[in-house]
Amino acid sequence: MSMSDCRRVQRREFLSRVARGAGMVGVPGLLGSGDAAGAEGRWKMRLSTSTIHFGRLPIEEAFRRIAALGFEAVDIWSAFGGCPHLDDALDRLGPEGLKELLAKHALELYAFSVYVGGYAKYAELLGKAGGGVAIRGSAGPCERKDLSTRMKAFLESLQGEVELAQKHNSYLAIENHGDALLDSLDSLKAFVELNRHPRLGIALAPYHLQAGGIPVEEAIAVCGKQLFFFYAWQHAAGQEQLPGIGPTDCGPWIAALRKVDYRWYVNPFMHNEPEPEAMSKGLARARDYLKQCYARVTSG
Repeated sequence: MSMSDCRRVQRREFLSRVARGAGMVGVPGLLGSGDAAGAEGRWKMRLSTSTIHFGRLPIEEAFRRIAALGFEAVDIWSAFGGCPHLDDALDRLGPEGLKELLAKHALELYAFSVYVGGYAKYAELLGKAGGGVAIRGSAGPCERKDLSTRMKAFLESLQGEVELAQKHNSYLAIENHGDALLDSLDSLKAFVELNRHPRLGIALAPYHLQAGGIPVEEAIAVCGKQLFFFYAWQHAAGQEQLPGIGPTDCGPWIAALRKVDYRWYVNPFMHNEPEPEAMSKGLARARDYLKQCYARVTSG
């Protein structure tokens, strides 16, 4: 059986599991409770990456490159930095065309990053294309004394989007960022303590945590089962943002994800992307490095 055939079989098995588990609203992810474990019950790391890394290219070419690099799933970006992919999928491909493109490259649909345009614009497309995680930012910063009140109000403001996620069998993840409501361990704790909806969670960006001197492993532990998206992204310049290229030892990050039994994909990431060939080489290094970290973490 060829690698392409193997991936197609894996995709059919994945979709079958999702169909069987569609009513499992208590599972904070598209994956069933046993699907992140290997045959012997060992936690399994899965890798995705983001189309914005190839934002100068059409979505078809971005998918081709991501699949050729061996990533299992994809995070499709709206028009941040001029990335055309999500709007092209909405306006030209539609849900059936997007599903066909994903199937062609044996990629799973993991996420829509909707920092530009907002979730509501893309909610129906996400649901009809198979469902996934919609990622957005939080709100403006606040004083520590006001954190609980502000976080409660913010979560209440998301009610309409959470209802959309429920309607379209998807999830909503809020990213931490510097100078934002969700920007510290205390704010992550407030979010987790106040959030009661199984379709609402956190997209954790170590880049912003490191910029604020916040230990990434502690943040992962705080998020726990409410962690829906993990950017493997370090605070550095250029391609050193990527795992295995910059100075950060990402092994402790992978160990922390394993400890909380993280059910989603690990997503190597950077901003200010280089030309496509250099980007592909950087992602290949990040992929290999993360696999080495995983092997080291799970070898005991």
